[in-house]
Amino acid sequence: MDSAAVVIRRARASAGLSLRHLGDRAGTSHATIAAYEAGRVHPTVPTVERILRAAGFRMTIEIVPTVGGAEQPRGDELVQVLELASQFPARHRPELVYPRFPDR
Repeated sequence: MDSAAVVIRRARASAGLSLRHLGDRAGTSHATIAAYEAGRVHPTVPTVERILRAAGFRMTIEIVPTVGGAEQPRGDELVQVLELASQFPARHRPELVYPRFPDR
């Protein structure tokens, strides 16, 4: 996950805006934008959203569970497990077989 500094810097660069132009659009000074991008000052979430909108972007947050370090929805994992299990059919005997122990 990127820091606010990286996100703001990338958005400004992608939009082709100068610090001054983005500051004007976002209603803040270019010095404040520079401080955010340098990580000297940490903006609030609403401030980051406002700056990103001024650069022509919107912020979204997605939280996805991971399985074994790889992003994969849990439903897909269950389908894969069931498909794998179908390849190994259970073989049950009609009667329970258990080991016989010697009499004492």
